[in-house]
Amino acid sequence: MNYSYLEKTKDLIDQNIDLIINYRQSGHPGGSRSKVHALLTLLLGDSMRWDIRNPHKKFSDRFILGAGHTIPLIYATFAVLNEALRIKYQQTGDPQYKIHNEKEWALYWEDLADFRRKGGLSGHAEMEGKTLFLKFNTGPSGHGSAAAAGAALALKRAGAEGVKVFLLEGEGGLTPGVTHEIANSAWGLSLDNLYFLVDWNDYGIDDNPTSTKVYGTPEDWFKGHGWKVCGTEDGSDWGSLQKNMQTLINLENKEKQPGVLWFKTRKGRGYLKYDNSSHGAPHPLNGKVFWETKKEFCEKYGVEFVNYGGEAPEDETELRNEFTQNLKVIAETLKSDQELVDFIADRLVTIGDSVPDEIEGFKLGKKGNPFKDERIYDYNNYPSELTAAPGEMKANRAALGDWGAWINSFGAQEYGRPLFIASSADLAGSTNISGFAQGKNGFEGYGWYGRSGTENGALLTQSITEFANAGIMAGMASVNFSDNPVEDFDGFWGATSTYGSFSYLVYGMLRLYSQMDQDCDLQLGKVIYVASHSGPETADDSRTHFGVFAPGVTQLFPEGSVINLYPWEYNEVPVVLAAALKLKKPSIIVLHLTRPNVEIPDRNSLKMASHLDAAKGAYIVRAFEEGKPEEGTFYIQGTSAMANTVKALPMIEKAGLYVKLVYVSSPQLFALQSDEYKSVIVGKRDRMNSTIITTSGKKLMPEFTFNYISEQYAISPDWDNNWRTGGTLAEIMDEARLSPEWIFKGIQRFTEEKEQRMKELLGSLQ
Repeated sequence: MNYSYLEKTKDLIDQNIDLIINYRQSGHPGGSRSKVHALLTLLLGDSMRWDIRNPHKKFSDRFILGAGHTIPLIYATFAVLNEALRIKYQQTGDPQYKIHNEKEWALYWEDLADFRRKGGLSGHAEMEGKTLFLKFNTGPSGHGSAAAAGAALALKRAGAEGVKVFLLEGEGGLTPGVTHEIANSAWGLSLDNLYFLVDWNDYGIDDNPTSTKVYGTPEDWFKGHGWKVCGTEDGSDWGSLQKNMQTLINLENKEKQPGVLWFKTRKGRGYLKYDNSSHGAPHPLNGKVFWETKKEFCEKYGVEFVNYGGEAPEDETELRNEFTQNLKVIAETLKSDQELVDFIADRLVTIGDSVPDEIEGFKLGKKGNPFKDERIYDYNNYPSELTAAPGEMKANRAALGDWGAWINSFGAQEYGRPLFIASSADLAGSTNISGFAQGKNGFEGYGWYGRSGTENGALLTQSITEFANAGIMAGMASVNFSDNPVEDFDGFWGATSTYGSFSYLVYGMLRLYSQMDQDCDLQLGKVIYVASHSGPETADDSRTHFGVFAPGVTQLFPEGSVINLYPWEYNEVPVVLAAALKLKKPSIIVLHLTRPNVEIPDRNSLKMASHLDAAKGAYIVRAFEEGKPEEGTFYIQGTSAMANTVKALPMIEKAGLYVKLVYVSSPQLFALQSDEYKSVIVGKRDRMNSTIITTSGKKLMPEFTFNYISEQYAISPDWDNNWRTGGTLAEIMDEARLSPEWIFKGIQRFTEEKEQRMKELLGSLQ
């Protein structure tokens, strides 16, 4: 390859980086500058098969910018590459240079003027619109590594042999714990299609170098985890980068090791502001040093920037005009060099055409798209084996295992592939997520995936890596193999489990995935987070494992961007899962399950709504008696809360308490019901005269807590605003005031103090 072309392309990119950060006075110049050589070597060399003209080709190599703060690098680079294609297309009219859906997906130099502006180019890396080349939203340190491993897993499990995933990161992004988790996980899952490109410049944001905080070198950091490692001390040398990148990819790899290429650079290369000081603070607007960074470029290519050396205009319109005119100087410098235009455009076309349309051994799509099969959502006609009989003692977590075995067996028999790939924090059997690997109806099950399993497994051999597990599932589910990914998803859905008390460990990756789900132009797959062993029902494990408050983080999403499911008994689990999965959006579902066995109720004798009504998000357990006073409504959520309320029913009947009981299986599913149905569950009087019974904190049922007095009467494990202790289930239910006796007392108190409550409420309105 003629490196002189890459050298000039690098110069153009450098100037774009400087300009957008100068005129916006925001962004990260240092790391963006130091990574230019490596990125161009990857994009225009012989290592990556991708197509800038069509960013959603299903067999393109994937790229994730782990160092998401260096997004100016991507914007500046694509402004040059796309401009070369635009020029070539204008010159020739040849459709091979045409960018697919150009208006929405092509990033041109004009777009740089809206860097970090509302409606413009985002301040960190996002997979949407003009940056669909990026395959995950990144920025928070370390998050990209988990997503990259997930994407690599999807490609491997689907049989997309030869399709690679590249993660571009700095050594600072390797210090978070998730990268340690992924270093182990990627080896354990044999992700030999995963490659980390590490910009080793020894600085982050603070003054102290990374080498004073982290022992060793990239060789130490990765070889000890079983990775292939290549590197160069000169990360700004084209030949060295190209040679080492090719060596890494072409090394014999019988052990199926992931790989890393490190390259030593200077943070802030060419910016005249170096190391950590170059991280986030640009030169002052149109300052002396900023213009000094333009001097070499102007002399080298015989150009001059508008207002070169001058102070910035005070008028915002004039400043923006100067910005765009100087961006145009860069674009015109490219246009004036026909050889460079030809090289970039033709190289991009050649690389784009190298992406295969088909791959022998690809395992999906041969029998259609299973996610379009209504049978997987039709809970009314699920097999009888997914329903337990009244009087049986079963844990609701067992239903997850049975349903998981059924749905993946259905996928195997009808479509020749699993629908779900699952993982757990070394709790696969305990949380029953292991069901996804088991078989039903004559199918033996997919078993484990990984070094101790097979390449056709459906359950990952993961350890206590909650954060990594969530990221792997999200990254995997983001890979869409559909021929029409804008409308349809075909790939793998994911499920991961841990104790509900550790929900905060999975939230970070799900938050990013939720943002992608909102904005990405392509359809994404579903991820189920199984918040297992939630509530005070984990009595034996004591307060360190009580999932009373921590599962509240699963509510920290925009309304409608997550579906929380709270089935209280076995039969409701398949129903609520089917109802949630049928919805096109959102892509994140949280299933809250518990440990203990509970008795399956005889709903007919109790005059309770069918378990099928759990799909509606809320249903009546006990209605008001006609002609009797309406003494209060109770909205119930959680396994022991509902199971013990059922046990309290004889006491309620005997005491003549005229109350309405409603079970809440999912606030989000309930919100989707008709106004007529919702008014039956939550009438106007209910809003004034109701409270909650819950195994969660009393503040975690906001949709059914209608006033401040309601919270005061809540029957919940945090009734005294304390953490609970530990012991047997019966002991802790008593301490939590969720035993049948305590629930009865709470209901009785609420009814007896109705007049007092109503007076206080009415008084608050005056």
